[in-house]
Amino acid sequence: MTEATRTDRPAREGSPLLPAPEQHRRRLLDAMAHTVSRKGYASTTIADLAAEARVSRRTFYEHFASKSDCLIALYEAASEQALEVLKAAIDPERDWHAQVEQALHAYFATLACNPALLRTLFIAILGLGAEGLHARRRANQRLADFILRIVNGANRRRTTPLPPPLAMGIVGGINELILQAIEADRADRLTELTEAAAQLARAVIDGSR
Repeated sequence: MTEATRTDRPAREGSPLLPAPEQHRRRLLDAMAHTVSRKGYASTTIADLAAEARVSRRTFYEHFASKSDCLIALYEAASEQALEVLKAAIDPERDWHAQVEQALHAYFATLACNPALLRTLFIAILGLGAEGLHARRRANQRLADFILRIVNGANRRRTTPLPPPLAMGIVGGINELILQAIEADRADRLTELTEAAAQLARAVIDGSR
């Protein structure tokens, strides 16, 4: 996961290659990840985040309008990182079926590397109202768009393109499997979902030909 989504190290001073504002934003995202993993989102305060990131409350508000705004930014960073892992595990020139399990295993392993943070991101985001729902939908749409690009690529030779609603259905089904694992306290064992998720994806894709 990105620095903003890891919690196995303290917030960094920041890279000298980054301008100060970007360093501060990254440190605040790191702080959100660390703090919610320890205390949970509800108990985390802006004062906690500023102290963890070693910045002032004023600096916090220069980057985020609220605690929920910071959580959404962290959620989007984590979602983007997981998507990048999924992309890296897929070779568009090879048959998608031959790679689906490997790619999903890598995706689940990335999500499961910090169970406490994963639980917060998947559950707390749903409690943020419309803002959180929109962030979740954006992340889901990026995953669905990726599935469409891979499955409907020119080298797939499909008789009919995979319809966008079915791609979103795959994403929704996988997300529900993840939520069930979190609720069953198996967030650290998401890779066990690989086979079921792969079967779901293949069934939807093959059934739409």
